[in-house]
Amino acid sequence: MSTLRFKALETLPFKDFRRDNSVEVPVKLSELFCQNVFSEETMREYLTKEAFNSIMDAVKKGTKIQRHIADQVAVAMKDWAMSKGVTHYTHWFQPLTGSTAEKHDSFFTPIEGGRAIERFSGNLLIQQEPDASSFPNGGIRNTFEARGYTAWDPTSPAFIMGTTLCIPSIFISYTGETLDYKAPLLRALNAVDEAATNVMQYFDKNVTKVTPTLGWEQEYFLVDSALYQSRPDLVLTGKTLLGHSPAKGQQLDDHYFGSIPTRVMNFMMELEVECMKLGIPVTTRHNEVAPNQFELAPMFEEVNVAVDHNSLLMDVMARVAHRHHFHILFHEKPFAGVNGSGKHNNWSLATDTGENLLSPGKNPKKNLQFLTFFVNTIKAVHEYADLLRASIASASNDHRLGANEAPPAIISVFIGSQLFRVLEELEKVTEGKLSPDEKTDLKLNVVGKIPEILLDNTDRNRTSPFAFTGNKFEIRAVGSSANCAESMTVMNTIAAKQLRDFKKEVDALIEKGLKKDEAIFNVLREYIKQCKNIMFEGDGYSDDWAKEAEKRGLNNLKTTPEALKQEMDEKFLSLYEELGIFTHREVEARNEIKLEKYSTVIDIEARVLSDIARNHIIPSALNYQNRLIENVKGLKEIFGDNEFKSLAKEQMSLIKSISENVSKIKLGVEDLIKAREEAKAVSESQKQAEDYCNKVKPLFDDIREASDALEMMVDDELWPMTKYREMLFTK
Repeated sequence: MSTLRFKALETLPFKDFRRDNSVEVPVKLSELFCQNVFSEETMREYLTKEAFNSIMDAVKKGTKIQRHIADQVAVAMKDWAMSKGVTHYTHWFQPLTGSTAEKHDSFFTPIEGGRAIERFSGNLLIQQEPDASSFPNGGIRNTFEARGYTAWDPTSPAFIMGTTLCIPSIFISYTGETLDYKAPLLRALNAVDEAATNVMQYFDKNVTKVTPTLGWEQEYFLVDSALYQSRPDLVLTGKTLLGHSPAKGQQLDDHYFGSIPTRVMNFMMELEVECMKLGIPVTTRHNEVAPNQFELAPMFEEVNVAVDHNSLLMDVMARVAHRHHFHILFHEKPFAGVNGSGKHNNWSLATDTGENLLSPGKNPKKNLQFLTFFVNTIKAVHEYADLLRASIASASNDHRLGANEAPPAIISVFIGSQLFRVLEELEKVTEGKLSPDEKTDLKLNVVGKIPEILLDNTDRNRTSPFAFTGNKFEIRAVGSSANCAESMTVMNTIAAKQLRDFKKEVDALIEKGLKKDEAIFNVLREYIKQCKNIMFEGDGYSDDWAKEAEKRGLNNLKTTPEALKQEMDEKFLSLYEELGIFTHREVEARNEIKLEKYSTVIDIEARVLSDIARNHIIPSALNYQNRLIENVKGLKEIFGDNEFKSLAKEQMSLIKSISENVSKIKLGVEDLIKAREEAKAVSESQKQAEDYCNKVKPLFDDIREASDALEMMVDDELWPMTKYREMLFTK
């Protein structure tokens, strides 16, 4: 491994660095947009009017597509794809591995007479059968029960990657349980559409559909491919498990929004070209806080399409990075001592009449509508905060949450001091019927002034995991490697449940004789009272907030096992079953998959750390120690017993320190192996994960501390390992 690391570095000319791969970009990116997408415009060209209308109804109304229409769509897709050089097709899906999956089949079909044609039917478009047992299933399928199905999702457009037509699909088991991220997301989107549309009847009866929207922000690191290959821990775990920090990291804040390095700019330019072709509307790029850390963000899209685009983007980013001799890191915390990476999910609700329901209007009626959805969102997070926390839990995100660049594991809501005061005013609303004066005061002086208030309420609390930012809520705690679907499934599920409950409560008050606006104000008043403990305007990083949150009854679930334990609460299980998102069995299976993945990730890190410490750090340290011993012996021969003691004082101290740290590493590795074996002996996933968390992580710290101490002494011996950080952080 050591030889391979040095060989990898030989490919990197440090004087001139890599040659820049210049990229030619068309004058207008818009000319490339959706070039490789079976978009609405393309469908108009290739489909019959009947088939086109059927697809549009499926997208907008959720109606089923008849089999003869599917045949027409399949032929049109094939003809369009083949006109662009496509030879294969695949059902592109998102299993619970965390990455995308695909099985390519050829259009080529032999026929009689030694001839062949290209064929693609509605049956092949609608459904395929990949092996379900080889994907994570949480015990839903036995190894010998291999059958599973992918099914076409017509609400997300097909696209071309290389010479393959990719058809976005859901993935389910033979017995019908969901085995992917998309299926439950689609159910949650349908639930919130129905609930929000019903509530909108109070305000605008023309609204027939409410669409959740998502704008994600993707942070990532770029590392030269040779430097990446020189680090076995980075290759095998996605993060550096050890290595002392460089003298200059991010202390000067000079990387954030700085001039984008030429190599990186060329990567970004080619990436944007590829994104445009695939219909991913990326519009923003910039340097992030940590050296060699960057971010890109698109325009807002419908949630299902946005999730697909983010999953596709991560794949495209890796491919484009490779062409520029980069390796891309999506790990939430690949380097200690500098900021990690997140994937902020900006969520809102939009109507088919063109309104953003989390944006205030120009009159009190529209602002009451805004307050209804605004307060209900806060109430949903208040009621299901722990479920939202569980949706962003992972071994890699545990390293990031609560550090100085990410919100804490305590779920709270930031709305800004001005809006907080508006809610305080609403809290004073009289119970029951309102007097004419109170109605006027509410509409003119409280509700009516919300747009003016928001003009000066543009600041964002970077320490809040759930922040209102003007016309949307930003879920800042989502990790950079995560699939957006998981947090979006939870967000839309809890919003749907809350809006359902709100409608019932308002209707009950109207039946008792209150007018509609009075009933809405009365329910919102009670919600505000109930939710005050989750609203926090201060510094989420402070120790005082952790203490205050505990007083308020807010959970601080710092680790993934703690968070996932909450997911199995009966309250959350009944929520999923009530809205038809998951069955009890599906939740249990997914919980087991996440716990198993957590334990496996920690296990891999433990084994890699043990290997590097024993087989790389210790041998290098002992070689250096032997040289020191020879040096001390030489000094003693030259200067004699009396004088050499003062001259060799530093060398003797280093020899002793090396022996102590080598011993510490050996003991730590032995304890680590023992802890791993003990944890494996426990059959229950939750207990196993907790054992890993409690026993293994402290041993990690001991081994790292001793290894880092040795690295500082034997820098030259471990040059590819230790100097790597300083080279990485140089433009």
